[in-house]
Amino acid sequence: MTDVTPADCSFLERAIELAAEADAAGDHPFGSLLVDADGNILAEDRNRAVSVDPTRHPEIALARWAAHHLDEAARRSATLYTSTEHCPMCAAAHGWVGLGRIVYASSAEQLATWLAEAGADPAPVRALPIGEVLHGTSVAGPWADAAERLRRLHQDNYRRRED
Repeated sequence: MTDVTPADCSFLERAIELAAEADAAGDHPFGSLLVDADGNILAEDRNRAVSVDPTRHPEIALARWAAHHLDEAARRSATLYTSTEHCPMCAAAHGWVGLGRIVYASSAEQLATWLAEAGADPAPVRALPIGEVLHGTSVAGPWADAAERLRRLHQDNYRRRED
């Protein structure tokens, strides 16, 4: 595990913007983007698990995009920025496709705590740290500067769904 760097912050901000877009569209608030080694955004997506398919997480969509559009070296040198740490399904997709570094703004543990505080039942799949799913992937996060914003976003989203 490494720290989030100053260079990561603008990409994490974009991931949070995508999460807010998902929230505004009625989905769970998750957003991700794939960035090449030169700092160019290659692809981005937001959660569509409620409106399209429960497995339509942005990390899965980006792994699929990378598998179709990037060679092995480009996938390995890319960084996936995401508003929240990958679930085990997304971490596995990341590993199978051979993507490089992962940087997340909030951890799966933080998310589980925030949703429990809001009264949510546990998710159907255990929240595992990425390192327990993937071998040898460089991971950075969480980003302390975003914690309160993301806590509010996730708790407000949950409470709206329950009303």
